[in-house]
Amino acid sequence: MALTATSVASVSAEPPLLVFSVSQLSSAAPVLVRADTVVVHLLDAHDLDLARLGATSGVDRFADTSRWSRLVTGEPVYHDVRAWVRCAVIGRMDAGGSTVIAAHALQSQQQRDADAGALVYHDRTWHRLGPHSRIDVQA
Repeated sequence: MALTATSVASVSAEPPLLVFSVSQLSSAAPVLVRADTVVVHLLDAHDLDLARLGATSGVDRFADTSRWSRLVTGEPVYHDVRAWVRCAVIGRMDAGGSTVIAAHALQSQQQRDADAGALVYHDRTWHRLGPHSRIDVQA
């Protein structure tokens, strides 16, 4: 299963841990809350079509077999995304209508530089992070 998570956060660099949440209403939730491993794709503005696909309910997100393949460990990974991280799920916590999943990074690959700006969903629309969105705070 695949989905576009609206919240992914780094927890620590050593060990490399991240968390993300999955709405319990998502069609991907039943599979993801039982998974031992997951692949988290880190998207930029060039990946907007993939982010939209993952956010669309009721579609087969793996129908276009030219866009993805399986790692030797079996997890699906999309081609030509900014980066991906293969993780072992180390914990789950119910939080409201979502499940928060904690994951330990096992393997990663950066497939291109971040020149397009990280992709962010905020206030019901897509945004691109970059120098224009930086806020300088004077101490």
